Amino acid sequence: MQIMTNNSPVSKVKISCLTTLKGHNAAVYALVAFQKENEFLSTGGEGWVAQWSMEDLENGKLLAKTGSSNFALHYDNTDNILSIGDIYGDLHVAKLNENNEPRKISYHKKGVFGIHRLENELLTLAGDGLLTKWNSQTLAKKESIQLTYNRIRGFADAKKKQVLLIGASDKNIYAIDRDTFQIQNVVEKAHLNSVFALALDQEEKVILSGGRDAMLNIWKWEDEIKIHKSIPAHLFTINAIKYSPDYRLFATASRDKTIKIWDSKEFKLLKVIEAIRDKGHVNSVNDLLWLSKDRLISCSDDRTIKVWDVQY
Repeated sequence: MQIMTNNSPVSKVKISCLTTLKGHNAAVYALVAFQKENEFLSTGGEGWVAQWSMEDLENGKLLAKTGSSNFALHYDNTDNILSIGDIYGDLHVAKLNENNEPRKISYHKKGVFGIHRLENELLTLAGDGLLTKWNSQTLAKKESIQLTYNRIRGFADAKKKQVLLIGASDKNIYAIDRDTFQIQNVVEKAHLNSVFALALDQEEKVILSGGRDAMLNIWKWEDEIKIHKSIPAHLFTINAIKYSPDYRLFATASRDKTIKIWDSKEFKLLKVIEAIRDKGHVNSVNDLLWLSKDRLISCSDDRTIKVWDVQY
């Protein structure tokens, strides 16, 4: 089902912290939606994957675990497959309808920072600069390309244009043909430092990028990718950029401990979520997840997950 968007800009946003979840014993690095609309998963430094339900937030469930710090997490509802990427470059995959014990695949030489699904394939983005396709059922490696010798972690899937966008620590953004896996274009020096986060609007005409330089860069994408605006959005690294389900807002998460909410039409800052005033995080905010247009989830180095009510 296609989500219809309202093109008018948002002028005001009200945000309140509904609850703080403290089930993890280490930094929490990644969040993904789970089987039901009100469920999500989290993972972090102690190697746990926790399952949460909005109906019973006080009782999280340990779904799976690895023996190392986990940076990346992916769940596919089609075939009930959970994928986890760890600090050592290992990929852990569990078919939840069969067994929650993940199978470990050692391939990347450095940490796996992103896992994504492309129809019948899994895609891993790793610290060794390799972009790798895996058969999602057999877990056999299908193809791997050396994009760079730096970390790659930013990702956006332009399905209409059949292009994958990849952000790297060499400061570049790569446009990869979705079918042939060939590099179509490179936006060189897209940031002054590592590109950590990418997001794509619904029409695939606007790319948002965030990096270690704390800048939010807005790119217009017609025939070519061209810079539209560059905003000093945070004090430190932007770790995540996520659009709301109706695409009227987007949120940014940073190592400066804040979450910021932006109007996606005019790229105007609407709200800053801080530690003391808003009951926000007290350490780096690592990932964001919109469960619905009025529910935003965040996770942090402070070992907590926070659930936010967003009204606009």
